[in-house]
Amino acid sequence: MSRAEKAEKIFNGGFSCSQSVLSVFAEEFGLERDIALRLAGGFGGGMAGSGGRCGAVTGAMMVLGLRYGRTVAGDEVASERTYLAIAEFLRIFGERHGETDCSALLGMEMGSVEGKEKAASLGLYRTLCPNFVKSAVEIVESLI
Repeated sequence: MSRAEKAEKIFNGGFSCSQSVLSVFAEEFGLERDIALRLAGGFGGGMAGSGGRCGAVTGAMMVLGLRYGRTVAGDEVASERTYLAIAEFLRIFGERHGETDCSALLGMEMGSVEGKEKAASLGLYRTLCPNFVKSAVEIVESLI
């Protein structure tokens, strides 16, 4: 099973999009799965359910930070490398899906109870979100 398929399985098993993306890379970067799940827990639903940046996108940004992020204050090379990788991720994801924000991707205001309920009733979490999760993992794999 590919990493993207594993992430989709995790998502379909009840975890958020951000948790699903980060957790499939966790071991590679020395993170325990449970810590990765906790760390990414607040980013699902477009940043804590607000409909902002898609959780699959923020999970991917965390992975890219793990890969390229600085660990020494003033390491501007690492900072620049991180920002460039994230910018490239956002460009590719945006080209594939037209947007990077949860509300825009799902076509409704996900920061509202009504938007969440409508997304659920239309089955968007089952039909659209797994593709965003898989896509985010595939793009990250191409960048690391």
